[in-house]
Amino acid sequence: MTARLIDNFGRQITYARLSVTDRCDFRCVYCMAEEMTFLPKNDILSLEELLQVGTALVNAGISKIRLTGGEPLIRNNVMWLVEQLSQLDGLEELTLTTNGSQLVKYADQLRRFGVKRVNISIDSLQADKFKDITRTGKLQAVLDGIDAAIDAGFEQIKLNSVILKNRNDDEILALVKYASDKNIDIAFIEEMPLGDIVEHDRLLAFCSSDEIRQIIDKEFGLQASDKKTNGPSKYFTLNSNANKNSKTHVGFISPHSNNFCSECNRIRVTVEGRLLLCLGNEHSIDLRALIRDQNADITQLTEAIDKSMAIKPERHYFDLSEQPQIVRFMNMTGG
Repeated sequence: MTARLIDNFGRQITYARLSVTDRCDFRCVYCMAEEMTFLPKNDILSLEELLQVGTALVNAGISKIRLTGGEPLIRNNVMWLVEQLSQLDGLEELTLTTNGSQLVKYADQLRRFGVKRVNISIDSLQADKFKDITRTGKLQAVLDGIDAAIDAGFEQIKLNSVILKNRNDDEILALVKYASDKNIDIAFIEEMPLGDIVEHDRLLAFCSSDEIRQIIDKEFGLQASDKKTNGPSKYFTLNSNANKNSKTHVGFISPHSNNFCSECNRIRVTVEGRLLLCLGNEHSIDLRALIRDQNADITQLTEAIDKSMAIKPERHYFDLSEQPQIVRFMNMTGG
Protein backbone atom coordinates (compact mmCIF):
# COMPACT_ATOMS: atom_id res chain seq x y z
CA MET A 1 0.00 0.00 0.00
CA THR A 2 1.36 3.43 -0.96
CA ALA A 3 2.57 5.48 2.00
CA ARG A 4 0.97 8.83 2.73
CA LEU A 5 2.99 11.96 3.41
CA ILE A 6 1.22 14.10 6.00
CA ASP A 7 2.91 17.06 7.68
CA ASN A 8 2.46 18.38 11.20
CA PHE A 9 -0.39 20.63 10.03
CA GLY A 10 -2.49 17.81 8.62
CA ARG A 11 -1.71 18.55 4.97
CA GLN A 12 -1.33 15.56 2.68
CA ILE A 13 1.61 15.96 0.31
CA THR A 14 1.00 14.34 -3.06
CA TYR A 15 2.85 16.61 -5.49
CA ALA A 16 6.58 17.09 -6.09
CA ARG A 17 8.42 19.50 -8.36
CA LEU A 18 11.67 17.91 -9.51
CA SER A 19 14.31 20.25 -10.94
CA VAL A 20 16.54 18.69 -13.57
CA THR A 21 18.82 21.70 -14.22
CA ASP A 22 19.57 25.19 -12.93
CA ARG A 23 20.54 26.31 -16.42
CA CYS A 24 18.29 28.13 -18.84
CA ASP A 25 18.50 29.59 -22.33
CA PHE A 26 16.61 32.67 -21.07
CA ARG A 27 17.59 35.16 -18.34
CA CYS A 28 14.18 36.40 -17.21
CA VAL A 29 14.50 39.54 -15.10
CA TYR A 30 12.38 38.21 -12.21
CA CYS A 31 14.04 34.78 -12.17
CA MET A 32 17.80 35.32 -12.25
CA ALA A 33 20.61 37.80 -12.67
CA GLU A 34 21.86 38.69 -16.13
CA GLU A 35 25.28 37.21 -15.37
CA MET A 36 24.71 33.88 -13.63
CA THR A 37 27.11 31.40 -12.09
CA PHE A 38 25.62 27.96 -12.46
CA LEU A 39 26.38 24.89 -10.39
CA PRO A 40 29.36 22.73 -11.38
CA LYS A 41 28.34 19.52 -13.11
CA ASN A 42 29.49 17.35 -10.20
CA ASP A 43 27.20 19.24 -7.81
CA ILE A 44 24.00 18.42 -9.66
CA LEU A 45 22.20 15.11 -9.57
CA SER A 46 22.84 12.80 -12.49
CA LEU A 47 19.85 11.58 -14.48
CA GLU A 48 20.20 8.22 -12.76
CA GLU A 49 20.19 9.91 -9.35
CA LEU A 50 17.15 11.97 -10.35
CA LEU A 51 15.40 8.71 -11.24
CA GLN A 52 16.32 7.32 -7.81
CA VAL A 53 14.81 10.36 -6.15
CA GLY A 54 11.71 10.19 -8.34
CA THR A 55 11.23 6.53 -7.47
CA ALA A 56 11.56 7.27 -3.75
CA LEU A 57 9.09 10.16 -4.01
CA VAL A 58 6.48 7.90 -5.58
CA ASN A 59 7.15 5.18 -3.00
CA ALA A 60 6.57 7.76 -0.26
CA GLY A 61 3.16 8.68 -1.65
CA ILE A 62 3.81 11.32 -4.30
CA SER A 63 1.37 10.75 -7.16
CA LYS A 64 2.24 13.75 -9.35
CA ILE A 65 5.70 14.93 -10.42
CA ARG A 66 6.39 18.12 -12.36
CA LEU A 67 9.77 18.46 -14.07
CA THR A 68 11.21 21.97 -13.78
CA GLY A 69 14.45 23.92 -14.11
CA GLY A 70 15.93 26.31 -15.14
CA GLU A 71 14.71 25.09 -18.50
CA PRO A 72 14.34 21.30 -18.22
CA LEU A 73 14.42 20.63 -21.96
CA ILE A 74 18.00 21.87 -22.36
CA ARG A 75 19.33 19.13 -20.05
CA ASN A 76 21.27 16.59 -22.12
CA ASN A 77 19.37 13.32 -22.58
CA VAL A 78 16.47 14.53 -20.42
CA MET A 79 14.07 12.43 -22.51
CA TRP A 80 15.60 9.30 -21.00
CA LEU A 81 14.53 10.55 -17.57
CA VAL A 82 11.07 11.48 -18.82
CA GLU A 83 10.55 8.00 -20.24
CA GLN A 84 11.80 6.27 -17.08
CA LEU A 85 9.74 8.38 -14.69
CA SER A 86 6.58 7.93 -16.74
CA GLN A 87 6.81 4.18 -16.18
CA LEU A 88 6.90 4.34 -12.38
CA ASP A 89 4.12 2.33 -10.82
CA GLY A 90 2.00 4.63 -8.68
CA LEU A 91 2.82 7.85 -10.52
CA GLU A 92 -0.51 9.16 -11.77
CA GLU A 93 0.76 12.20 -13.61
CA LEU A 94 4.04 13.47 -15.04
CA THR A 95 3.99 17.12 -16.11
CA LEU A 96 6.46 19.77 -17.22
CA THR A 97 7.08 23.50 -16.85
CA THR A 98 9.01 25.04 -19.75
CA ASN A 99 9.79 28.37 -21.37
CA GLY A 100 8.62 26.83 -24.63
CA SER A 101 11.82 27.42 -26.59
CA GLN A 102 12.45 23.69 -27.17
CA LEU A 103 8.88 22.46 -27.67
CA VAL A 104 9.03 22.39 -31.46
CA LYS A 105 11.75 19.77 -31.02
CA TYR A 106 10.35 17.82 -28.08
CA ALA A 107 6.54 18.21 -27.83
CA ASP A 108 5.64 15.03 -29.71
CA GLN A 109 8.18 12.95 -27.81
CA LEU A 110 7.05 14.31 -24.46
CA ARG A 111 3.46 13.38 -25.22
CA ARG A 112 4.48 9.96 -26.47
CA PHE A 113 6.44 9.32 -23.27
CA GLY A 114 3.40 10.03 -21.12
CA VAL A 115 3.58 13.71 -20.18
CA LYS A 116 -0.06 14.76 -19.84
CA ARG A 117 0.17 18.49 -19.16
CA VAL A 118 2.62 21.29 -19.85
CA ASN A 119 2.93 24.80 -18.43
CA ILE A 120 4.56 27.32 -20.74
CA SER A 121 5.90 30.66 -19.52
CA ILE A 122 5.14 33.71 -21.66
CA ASP A 123 5.03 37.28 -20.36
CA SER A 124 4.61 39.29 -23.56
CA LEU A 125 3.30 38.95 -27.10
CA GLN A 126 5.50 41.78 -28.35
CA ALA A 127 8.88 40.64 -29.65
CA ASP A 128 10.88 43.59 -28.33
CA LYS A 129 9.24 43.52 -24.91
CA PHE A 130 9.60 39.73 -24.74
CA LYS A 131 13.33 40.13 -25.43
CA ASP A 132 13.57 42.83 -22.77
CA ILE A 133 11.98 40.63 -20.09
CA THR A 134 13.78 37.41 -21.02
CA ARG A 135 17.02 39.17 -22.04
CA THR A 136 17.86 36.37 -24.51
CA GLY A 137 14.53 34.87 -25.59
CA LYS A 138 12.96 34.91 -29.04
CA LEU A 139 9.18 35.27 -28.97
CA GLN A 140 8.54 33.44 -32.24
CA ALA A 141 10.29 30.31 -30.97
CA VAL A 142 7.93 30.25 -27.98
CA LEU A 143 4.82 30.90 -30.08
CA ASP A 144 5.87 28.08 -32.39
CA GLY A 145 6.44 25.90 -29.34
CA ILE A 146 2.93 26.60 -28.05
CA ASP A 147 1.49 25.58 -31.41
CA ALA A 148 3.63 22.42 -31.36
CA ALA A 149 2.28 21.56 -27.92
CA ILE A 150 -1.29 22.05 -29.11
CA ASP A 151 -0.63 19.83 -32.13
CA ALA A 152 0.93 17.16 -29.91
CA GLY A 153 -2.39 16.76 -28.09
CA PHE A 154 -1.51 17.30 -24.43
CA GLU A 155 -4.49 16.91 -22.11
CA GLN A 156 -3.92 20.42 -20.81
CA ILE A 157 -1.71 23.36 -21.75
CA LYS A 158 -1.45 26.34 -19.45
CA LEU A 159 0.38 29.59 -20.04
CA ASN A 160 2.10 31.22 -17.06
CA SER A 161 2.56 35.01 -17.04
CA VAL A 162 4.31 37.21 -14.50
CA ILE A 163 2.99 40.76 -14.75
CA LEU A 164 5.21 43.71 -13.78
CA LYS A 165 3.88 47.26 -13.53
CA ASN A 166 5.04 49.61 -16.26
CA ARG A 167 6.62 46.62 -17.99
CA ASN A 168 3.94 44.32 -19.39
CA ASP A 169 0.78 45.25 -17.46
CA ASP A 170 -0.59 46.71 -20.68
CA GLU A 171 -0.66 43.20 -22.19
CA ILE A 172 -2.92 41.47 -19.69
CA LEU A 173 -5.96 41.49 -21.97
CA ALA A 174 -3.92 40.55 -25.04
CA LEU A 175 -2.52 37.51 -23.21
CA VAL A 176 -6.01 36.42 -22.12
CA LYS A 177 -7.32 36.86 -25.67
CA TYR A 178 -4.40 34.87 -27.07
CA ALA A 179 -5.07 31.99 -24.63
CA SER A 180 -8.78 32.10 -25.41
CA ASP A 181 -8.15 32.01 -29.17
CA LYS A 182 -5.86 29.02 -28.67
CA ASN A 183 -8.39 27.37 -26.31
CA ILE A 184 -5.77 26.90 -23.60
CA ASP A 185 -5.57 28.08 -19.98
CA ILE A 186 -3.56 30.96 -18.59
CA ALA A 187 -2.42 31.79 -15.04
CA PHE A 188 -1.10 35.11 -13.77
CA ILE A 189 1.57 34.76 -11.08
CA GLU A 190 2.64 37.41 -8.59
CA GLU A 191 6.41 37.88 -8.68
CA MET A 192 8.24 35.78 -6.11
CA PRO A 193 10.92 37.61 -4.06
CA LEU A 194 13.60 34.96 -4.52
CA GLY A 195 17.18 36.05 -5.09
CA ASP A 196 18.66 39.52 -4.84
CA ILE A 197 18.01 41.33 -8.12
CA VAL A 198 19.04 44.85 -9.17
CA GLU A 199 17.21 45.02 -12.52
CA HIS A 200 14.01 46.41 -11.01
CA ASP A 201 12.44 47.32 -7.68
CA ARG A 202 10.09 44.48 -6.82
CA LEU A 203 7.88 46.63 -4.62
CA LEU A 204 7.35 49.22 -7.36
CA ALA A 205 6.87 46.56 -10.05
CA PHE A 206 4.44 44.44 -8.01
CA CYS A 207 1.08 43.86 -9.65
CA SER A 208 -1.39 42.00 -7.45
CA SER A 209 -3.76 39.30 -8.58
CA ASP A 210 -6.69 41.51 -7.55
CA GLU A 211 -5.54 44.28 -9.88
CA ILE A 212 -5.12 41.88 -12.78
CA ARG A 213 -8.45 40.21 -12.10
CA GLN A 214 -10.27 43.54 -12.13
CA ILE A 215 -8.79 44.44 -15.51
CA ILE A 216 -9.84 41.09 -17.00
CA ASP A 217 -13.26 41.12 -15.37
CA LYS A 218 -14.05 44.55 -16.77
CA GLU A 219 -13.31 43.43 -20.32
CA PHE A 220 -14.35 39.79 -20.42
CA GLY A 221 -16.33 39.11 -17.28
CA LEU A 222 -15.07 36.44 -14.91
CA GLN A 223 -17.00 33.70 -13.17
CA ALA A 224 -15.47 31.60 -10.39
CA SER A 225 -14.71 28.04 -11.46
CA ASP A 226 -14.39 24.84 -9.45
CA LYS A 227 -11.45 23.79 -11.61
CA LYS A 228 -8.58 22.41 -9.49
CA THR A 229 -5.04 21.52 -10.48
CA ASN A 230 -1.99 20.40 -8.52
CA GLY A 231 -0.92 23.97 -7.84
CA PRO A 232 -2.43 26.91 -5.92
CA SER A 233 -4.23 28.63 -8.81
CA LYS A 234 -7.72 30.00 -8.26
CA TYR A 235 -9.55 29.67 -11.58
CA PHE A 236 -12.22 31.64 -13.41
CA THR A 237 -14.01 31.29 -16.73
CA LEU A 238 -14.63 34.05 -19.26
CA ASN A 239 -18.23 35.20 -19.68
CA SER A 240 -18.20 37.53 -22.66
CA ASN A 241 -16.24 39.32 -25.38
CA ALA A 242 -14.02 36.30 -25.85
CA ASN A 243 -14.08 33.29 -28.15
CA LYS A 244 -17.50 31.78 -27.39
CA ASN A 245 -16.25 28.29 -28.19
CA SER A 246 -13.22 28.60 -25.92
CA LYS A 247 -12.96 26.59 -22.72
CA THR A 248 -10.15 28.76 -21.39
CA HIS A 249 -9.74 29.12 -17.65
CA VAL A 250 -7.91 32.10 -16.16
CA GLY A 251 -5.98 31.38 -12.98
CA PHE A 252 -4.33 33.52 -10.33
CA ILE A 253 -1.41 32.49 -8.13
CA SER A 254 -1.09 34.93 -5.25
CA PRO A 255 1.75 34.19 -2.83
CA HIS A 256 1.63 37.79 -1.52
CA SER A 257 -1.94 38.97 -1.64
CA ASN A 258 -3.75 35.72 -0.90
CA ASN A 259 -1.54 33.32 1.01
CA PHE A 260 -2.34 29.76 -0.03
CA CYS A 261 -0.11 27.85 2.39
CA SER A 262 -2.99 26.24 4.26
CA GLU A 263 -3.70 24.20 1.12
CA CYS A 264 -0.08 23.30 0.36
CA ASN A 265 0.26 19.79 -1.05
CA ARG A 266 3.78 19.96 -2.49
CA ILE A 267 7.49 19.67 -1.97
CA ARG A 268 10.43 20.47 -4.24
CA VAL A 269 13.70 18.78 -5.06
CA THR A 270 16.41 21.15 -6.28
CA VAL A 271 18.87 20.05 -8.93
CA GLU A 272 21.62 19.61 -6.33
CA GLY A 273 19.40 17.23 -4.40
CA ARG A 274 17.92 19.36 -1.63
CA LEU A 275 14.44 18.22 -0.69
CA LEU A 276 12.97 21.68 -0.12
CA LEU A 277 9.89 21.63 2.08
CA CYS A 278 8.74 25.17 1.24
CA LEU A 279 9.39 27.60 -1.60
CA GLY A 280 9.76 30.54 0.79
CA ASN A 281 11.83 28.88 3.52
CA GLU A 282 15.10 26.97 3.77
CA HIS A 283 13.80 23.87 5.59
CA SER A 284 15.30 20.95 3.68
CA ILE A 285 17.14 17.65 3.78
CA ASP A 286 20.12 16.65 1.64
CA LEU A 287 19.14 13.73 -0.59
CA ARG A 288 22.36 13.97 -2.57
CA ALA A 289 24.41 13.29 0.56
CA LEU A 290 22.26 10.27 1.32
CA ILE A 291 22.80 8.91 -2.19
CA ARG A 292 26.51 9.68 -2.56
CA ASP A 293 27.93 9.64 0.97
CA GLN A 294 25.73 7.05 2.62
CA ASN A 295 24.91 4.92 -0.43
CA ALA A 296 21.26 5.04 0.52
CA ASP A 297 18.95 2.71 -1.38
CA ILE A 298 15.39 3.48 -2.47
CA THR A 299 13.96 2.30 0.84
CA GLN A 300 16.25 4.59 2.84
CA LEU A 301 15.49 7.54 0.55
CA THR A 302 11.79 6.88 0.96
CA GLU A 303 12.15 6.85 4.75
CA ALA A 304 14.07 10.14 4.67
CA ILE A 305 11.33 11.78 2.60
CA ASP A 306 8.71 10.50 5.02
CA LYS A 307 10.62 11.87 8.03
CA SER A 308 11.05 15.25 6.34
CA MET A 309 7.39 16.00 7.02
CA ALA A 310 8.39 16.81 10.60
CA ILE A 311 10.20 19.97 9.45
CA LYS A 312 7.81 21.22 6.76
CA PRO A 313 6.93 24.77 7.89
CA GLU A 314 3.40 26.06 8.17
CA ARG A 315 3.81 28.95 5.70
CA HIS A 316 6.10 31.38 3.93
CA TYR A 317 6.50 35.07 4.74
CA PHE A 318 7.21 37.36 1.78
CA ASP A 319 7.87 41.10 2.26
CA LEU A 320 8.64 43.06 -0.90
CA SER A 321 9.72 46.10 1.11
CA GLU A 322 12.72 44.26 2.56
CA GLN A 323 15.79 42.59 1.13
CA PRO A 324 14.86 39.03 0.13
CA GLN A 325 15.23 36.53 2.94
CA ILE A 326 15.74 33.75 0.41
CA VAL A 327 18.87 34.44 -1.63
CA ARG A 328 18.54 31.51 -4.04
CA PHE A 329 17.12 32.44 -7.41
CA MET A 330 14.05 30.75 -8.85
CA ASN A 331 16.14 28.82 -11.37
CA MET A 332 18.06 27.27 -8.46
CA THR A 333 14.85 26.40 -6.64
CA GLY A 334 12.95 24.81 -9.49
CA GLY A 335 10.11 26.86 -10.96
